[in-house]
Amino acid sequence: MAPCRVGELRSWQRRLWRLSFGVILTLGPVAQSAAADFSGGMVRIGIINDQAGPLSDLAGPGSVVAAKLAIEDFQKATPGLKVEIVVADHQNKPDIGAQIVRKWFDVDGVDMVADVGNSAVALAIQSIARDKNRIVIYSAVGTTDIGGKQCSRTGLMWLHDNYNLVAGSVRRLVSQGYDSWFFIAADYAFGRNMVEVSQRVLSETGAKSLGTVFHPLGNADYSSFLLQAQASKAKVVAFANAGEQLVTSMKQWNEFGMNAGPQRPVAELMFLTDVHAMGVETAKGLTTVTAWYWNLNEETRAFAERFFKLHKAMPTAPQAAVYSAVLQYLRAAVAAGTDETGAVLEKMRAMPVDDFYARGARLRADNKLVHDFYLVEVKQPADVNPPWDYYKVVEKIPAEDAYLPLSQSECPLLKASGN
Repeated sequence: MAPCRVGELRSWQRRLWRLSFGVILTLGPVAQSAAADFSGGMVRIGIINDQAGPLSDLAGPGSVVAAKLAIEDFQKATPGLKVEIVVADHQNKPDIGAQIVRKWFDVDGVDMVADVGNSAVALAIQSIARDKNRIVIYSAVGTTDIGGKQCSRTGLMWLHDNYNLVAGSVRRLVSQGYDSWFFIAADYAFGRNMVEVSQRVLSETGAKSLGTVFHPLGNADYSSFLLQAQASKAKVVAFANAGEQLVTSMKQWNEFGMNAGPQRPVAELMFLTDVHAMGVETAKGLTTVTAWYWNLNEETRAFAERFFKLHKAMPTAPQAAVYSAVLQYLRAAVAAGTDETGAVLEKMRAMPVDDFYARGARLRADNKLVHDFYLVEVKQPADVNPPWDYYKVVEKIPAEDAYLPLSQSECPLLKASGN
């Protein structure tokens, strides 16, 4: 498998998926007996995310590839049900995302929406899905509000939230003496929530936050933010951003010689494609927490090879989560014999996930899929073999240690269920 530059991938794909009104891909024949209890005689799934902007490499067109692979695998085991994918680019704008999803539910008959990948857009979509009684399964949405005070019966978190990403790693670093932090964060719901969660954990450990600066989404010049971080003399400079934002931040960190200084950079959210884009020489030694990695075992590698042939890049954790979410939704719909939301949700809660993404994982009462996480470190350049094998797994974080306890959750569903 030859490596490639993710930022240069598939100009034809970028043109194709740039259209925000959506594109329909139909897979599989119609069998009337199998489809009789499904609205329109089929299942419609919407994939909405950033298709061409600063968050597109980590999900974007690759999430569509992952969804198609899930549908192919589903139809091998369960032929006869017609499935359509509707694709849209929300351009990281909540109003655009809300408009698209509202039309999908009201006009286009979309049964389930997956991915999203932007916290601000997710919060806008969550209320629509609640009102319309339609399922949304979130991948790469960090804000804890989706599974907390804004949680909904129809909103499922399949990958992570900011607590999963920061709680364990912050405590681990503080225990090693890194007890003062400065944050450089993206100025939207994700970045602000990640800083809030990080500072709460720091306070619990007795460590200190020495300041925060927020930058616009898609910012290109981080010099002033980096200089403020340097002047703080904090032991850790934590980056609460992702995609092109993190890549540019780390490149400029090295250009300014801060990699040779006393401060330790921490990527609170980093994806495989971020490492690929910034280069291993720049990323080496960075640590992050991830829910999934393509080179964990034979199953994950087998999926990665299939995905690479179509996308020319190894799958990220969000893309693997989209595969799992789409497959589990379809399995639940068939088990329920209908695409009616309540019936499908009941089956999704009853059925454990049984795929390479998270064996035996189940949805808990706050609609978070509970699975293991991994603390990983970017390898030294000489140790990267094969291509794209950028991570060394430092430790496995068991599911029971990775999630905010339900007793501390603000999710109103818990009050309704008596938890």
